[in-house]
Amino acid sequence: PVDSKNGTIASGFAKTQQGAQSAAANYAVALAGVGMYAPASRQQIVKAVYAPPVAAARKSALDKIYADPNFLGRIGLKPDGSAPKGMTFVSRAIPVGTELESMKDDTAKVAVWYSALFGLAGVESKNPVSESWYTNTFELKWTGGDWKVTDFTQKDGPAPVGRDQAAASAEDMSKAVEKFGGFTYAR
Repeated sequence: PVDSKNGTIASGFAKTQQGAQSAAANYAVALAGVGMYAPASRQQIVKAVYAPPVAAARKSALDKIYADPNFLGRIGLKPDGSAPKGMTFVSRAIPVGTELESMKDDTAKVAVWYSALFGLAGVESKNPVSESWYTNTFELKWTGGDWKVTDFTQKDGPAPVGRDQAAASAEDMSKAVEKFGGFTYAR
């Protein structure tokens, strides 16, 4: 149903309710991934996800955030956005569900509820991998034969009650991230 290849951002979604929801879920994954922390991949993500009229402005705004050495330092990354030696950087969104809030002509509004993993896996990590829950609401426009983001908002939750599970060791978390990879196509 989509045109993307393995390891890339999905594209070519159908101009249907299901297509809009699939686009939003996939865009949530791309916008929350580690690729946003590297200039070259961030540029590809912005180009793939945003509608052309808003992509340039979003790229500039995102570059200011993700290239800020103070921000990167606060989350434990090096100035180039990479993890320190011996650490594995984790930033993933795992969509749980979507809701089509509205759809009319060439526009759609879709909420994506997801769990996020974020932090540095490593013995000396001061920002260990933790889980959070968010809902992103995407405004989409049908342009160039695909759904593209024109705007989005994010809010916390809803978050479920946590279970009594032992946290993984830094080594186990690093191995899991490398072993399991991440989804490049959701829904």
